[in-house]
Amino acid sequence: MKKLRWAIDGELWELDASTPRTLEGAARAVPGKALPLGLSRGTKLFRPNQIDFMQRFMAAPFLPSYTHHLGVTIQRVLSIPVSENWSALLLGQFNLRKFLSSLKENGGGDGVRKRDLKSIGKLFLDKSLYALGFSSEVLLTPDDTLLLSSDSYYAHNSSSIPRKKVVFRHKFPHHNLTVDAAWPALFVDKETGTYWDVPFSMAIDLASLPLDSGLSYHLCLHHNHGSPKQFQGDPIAQVPASLFPGVSAKCAFSYEKNVDIWRSKAQKLKMVQPYDIFLSDPHVSASGTIGATQLAQDLLNSHQPSPEAVKMICPTTSLSLQQQIAGPFSFRVDSGVVIDFKDKGWHIQADQPVFAIEYALQVLCSAKTVAWYSPKHQEFMVELRFFES
Repeated sequence: MKKLRWAIDGELWELDASTPRTLEGAARAVPGKALPLGLSRGTKLFRPNQIDFMQRFMAAPFLPSYTHHLGVTIQRVLSIPVSENWSALLLGQFNLRKFLSSLKENGGGDGVRKRDLKSIGKLFLDKSLYALGFSSEVLLTPDDTLLLSSDSYYAHNSSSIPRKKVVFRHKFPHHNLTVDAAWPALFVDKETGTYWDVPFSMAIDLASLPLDSGLSYHLCLHHNHGSPKQFQGDPIAQVPASLFPGVSAKCAFSYEKNVDIWRSKAQKLKMVQPYDIFLSDPHVSASGTIGATQLAQDLLNSHQPSPEAVKMICPTTSLSLQQQIAGPFSFRVDSGVVIDFKDKGWHIQADQPVFAIEYALQVLCSAKTVAWYSPKHQEFMVELRFFES
């Protein structure tokens, strides 16, 4: 059921996408363009907290990631003890591909064999190999959380722009309030796979708590300031109209109904803990969701409605296939399905497939480590996710 809910949320709302292009590990979807299911679903900790968890409880010395522009990078965090209600983490990133390239260029064809330890040590002093991030989370009250983060990049390219972000969350009895501001803010365009930096972006988000059945709604006030610039890539793509400076207000509502067709009444095995507690009860269910959105924007450089905007009312299809390999390991493929209307044959093709290997963390009842790869974005990442079943 959650897979269907995430697919619907992606169509009605802009979800965050996982990406290894920044230390934060996330990018916002361009308004009006839903992200692939494999990149935007699931409850996830903030990126530094994920790495800290894997270092502490999974004996992972570091986490690797890959992007087409940066190559292979490895990350590690250092926990700074402050107090019970205040945590701070220092995240470091090392560009392994650039280091090996420098080692090969300076040492000729033999590489390491022609170098001594002192000359190799000098390569580690190159600041362009590193990126540093600091994050701090403060529990103001049992219902209020404040998150502060700042990232610094030493590479001499577009990713060297320092990034700062502030997020405030408040829990109401039946709603969640989120206020966040980022400068610059990273957005990703689903259609082209292009990333965009907006100099300043702020959003106030009020959402009702998700229900198994019933009415849900979402309200958001969003403000962009400054001219968007393409992030990591040749500046040839057209800027999406929704990223231009201005203020937008958006509301979305949906009604969902779940029905159990069959549910097993067999008793569970005693002293046997399932890999995922939500998959331990065999059942067949049906779910239906209907929803709508209303968007009003005041853009500095407004554009006429394009044919792409008409596609927003067309139905979309997402597939998620999962197969257990052995024990806690499983393989999953998430993909959209689109019809090419420009082709006379109306050929059906996969849209942005995402391949993943999952390892179930049996102790946490419904949590898993996910290593995924996106061929279109040419990105690889290892994440910790909760309650995806």
